[in-house]
Amino acid sequence: MTTPVYGAHEAKAYYVVESAYGETPTNPSMTGLATAENVEPDLNPGLIRVRGTGSRDLQTLRKGLRQAGLKIGYNLPSASPIDFLLHIQTLDSLTLEVVYEKASGIIDLLYTGCRFNSLTVECSVEDLVKATVELIGQDVAVGTSKISGATYADHSGAVPYYESYVKKDTSTLDRVTDFRFTVENNLKRVPVIRASDGHLLKYLPERHRNCTGEVTFDFETEDEFDDAINDSEFSLEFGLGGSSKAVFSNCKWDSVSSPTRIEDLVSVKAPFVAKSVTIS
Repeated sequence: MTTPVYGAHEAKAYYVVESAYGETPTNPSMTGLATAENVEPDLNPGLIRVRGTGSRDLQTLRKGLRQAGLKIGYNLPSASPIDFLLHIQTLDSLTLEVVYEKASGIIDLLYTGCRFNSLTVECSVEDLVKATVELIGQDVAVGTSKISGATYADHSGAVPYYESYVKKDTSTLDRVTDFRFTVENNLKRVPVIRASDGHLLKYLPERHRNCTGEVTFDFETEDEFDDAINDSEFSLEFGLGGSSKAVFSNCKWDSVSSPTRIEDLVSVKAPFVAKSVTIS
């Protein structure tokens, strides 16, 4: 039975790097996130609520600063694991297109002037390497057709846990069961007073960067406790599939704990803070 309600199987997310901020390239080559598990487009008109004397109710509502955002969770594609997530580092501006498509019609959400605000990558045994990205955009347009003149292609494959790894300094760690890391750019929406497009941000600069994460180990040694006590500094390298990796430098364990529960094995949970990160 055909219904007018769209399902997740009828949704796709695509991206392309912009040459000029907030402008979709002409005849763009759009890359699809075929392994996306969660796509969450968001739009907040930033309503200004106006009150006045003589009434308990609002006098009027005016649009304020438009806040466009996207949150996407996806499995890293083995064909090109870091093609999308690398923009957390390059800080390129992107056009993101979310397409809901069925035979009866298309709903197209086109986000322009997007930059990565945060990235989280995680991996657990018997699972895939996954990423969750949060983007902030300048504007969003709603349409009933895809971008004119665009071509569309997807990155294929996925990266299972056994194609990843964790290194501490130069040593590969063979006790890790889970890892997660987060990079935050702390973008700032900057509007200005202007008659044209005053409801849109003009700049979207990055501010201080946060590099954090957590590694979970089987409890076989006291190494992590020793590191915390001795205030040891080290690097952590995470394999992202193929030759791709994320290297966190000047790391320290933020805390170390070993949950010990009846009828379970003892693990070590070690959140870390790093000074910097390089993804390549």
